[in-house]
Amino acid sequence: MKELQTKKYDTDVLIIGGGTAGCYAAYVLGKKSDLHILIAEKANIRRSGCLAAGVNAVNAYITKGKRPEDYVEYAMKDADGIASRSLLLTMSQRLNEVTAELERLGLVILKDADGNYAARGDRNIKINGENIKPILAAAASGQERVSVLNHVNITDYLVENGHVKGAVGFDVDRQIFYEIHAKAVLIATGGAAGLYRPNNPGFSRHKMWYPPFNTGAGYAMGILAGAEMTTFEMRFIALRCKDTIAPVGTIAQGVGARQVNRDGEVYETAYGLTTSQRLYGTVEENRAGRGPCYLKTEGISETQETELYKAYLNMAPSQTLKWLAEGRGPSQKNVEIEGTEPYIVGGHAASGYWIDSSRRTTLKGLYAAGDVAGGCPQKYVTGALAEGEIAAESIMEELRDTDREAYGADKAFLRQKNTFIDSKKKEYERYLSNPHGVLNTEQVEEAMQKIMDQYAGGIRTDYRYQEASLREADERIAGLQESLPYLYADTMDDLLRIYEVRERLIVCRTVIAHLRARKETRWHGFAEYTDYPQKSSEYEKFVNSRYKDSTVQIVYRDMDGEVIS
Repeated sequence: MKELQTKKYDTDVLIIGGGTAGCYAAYVLGKKSDLHILIAEKANIRRSGCLAAGVNAVNAYITKGKRPEDYVEYAMKDADGIASRSLLLTMSQRLNEVTAELERLGLVILKDADGNYAARGDRNIKINGENIKPILAAAASGQERVSVLNHVNITDYLVENGHVKGAVGFDVDRQIFYEIHAKAVLIATGGAAGLYRPNNPGFSRHKMWYPPFNTGAGYAMGILAGAEMTTFEMRFIALRCKDTIAPVGTIAQGVGARQVNRDGEVYETAYGLTTSQRLYGTVEENRAGRGPCYLKTEGISETQETELYKAYLNMAPSQTLKWLAEGRGPSQKNVEIEGTEPYIVGGHAASGYWIDSSRRTTLKGLYAAGDVAGGCPQKYVTGALAEGEIAAESIMEELRDTDREAYGADKAFLRQKNTFIDSKKKEYERYLSNPHGVLNTEQVEEAMQKIMDQYAGGIRTDYRYQEASLREADERIAGLQESLPYLYADTMDDLLRIYEVRERLIVCRTVIAHLRARKETRWHGFAEYTDYPQKSSEYEKFVNSRYKDSTVQIVYRDMDGEVIS
């Protein structure tokens, strides 16, 4: 059996995930406290997470004449009431502050003729954001007491009596097992992509809306540890430019392009203008035989066209390259649009950990921020920064009076008594010593995506599902989970792929349970439950869950008061 070298770390704060929220939380902790912070990142924090390729706008900003409360109302309406006002407000109150801090750190924010931030719509401002992630990474790693472990994949929390006291994982390049103990843990990983069959098959399957490297790791860790999770049934399905899967908002808001069908008819107002309704209208127009559907850009000015070319180079250069390769830009040809496969993400929708306004989860010592934090949709970049800051401040307050000697004794007890650490190390080593079997991770993942696509409301069914199909999906996904112990890993990268597919399968089971539990169709386009095609006042509540005895157990929570009672 291959044996892994063990490395142990003790730190005050462990941040799992060095993306937007994780880097900003580390930056705040490093500036405002004397705590020691360790970031564990699967990739490299300089170019990891949703901002790896850059972004061309700040999509959550309180523009002139607006208030944080206005942003709350916008997000509540877009989520059709299934969101936490307290979480949205505490986030919204910080949006402009964290934006200004980003500018001080070196982000270029475009200005209008009067020297004010250049607005793009009611809640957005324009930026030159190709280097936004390197800026955040430098701000975090530049703090004296912040250390970074790049290329380390964390798989499980260390939990004792409902208290998270660290985590375990492995190096994705070298044969090293990591055992990390911490006074507080912040989970700041991404959401889950790759659960469903994507738009583009084969070689181009990575060309999707959400980063394909975000596999739901943070969700899966929380689910397995018994944390309460929320709103996984509010899937996010992006409306994107066909083939390139580039964002449509850059065009819709940048040049005021309307959604039109093949006959040039504007259809968006007939279905509604929320995020899910814009998608729903496009799906319905295609189902009615009035597709393909487009953003009407024909006739825009040369200046507008040039601005679109530049804007996409900041975050989706494939769209600019496509226009140039075809020899026809958006001023000459409308841009075809389509929906993506469903994603589970708390930054656009409300999926994630059930948290309070301090970003504490239901597990003591564990905080959540960014895409894994539930109940607070429409975060985008600045919302993730705000949540990272809130979580950092909550951790500082929690640890201010911590007895370090008592903590040390507690760690020693954990090391002596918790056989879980040894069992996880042996689990990793077993995969590295397994004989080659008939299945590999790619085959399991493709089977998973086919099941979710056909039975749990993917692209193939126009995002529709029924009780019977969801039951079939759950049985088949459970069957795939049984195959995991027989997978093999020749390298540490192979081991990473095994745990990524494990994470996705765990999230799939939770998604299916949540879809079955919300017996209504509230978000047309995002989730069409054909057995229950209408919205129901009975479901003006959160659908939550806990994982217990190998099953996802549903819990319903009302909409009043703090998120955790």
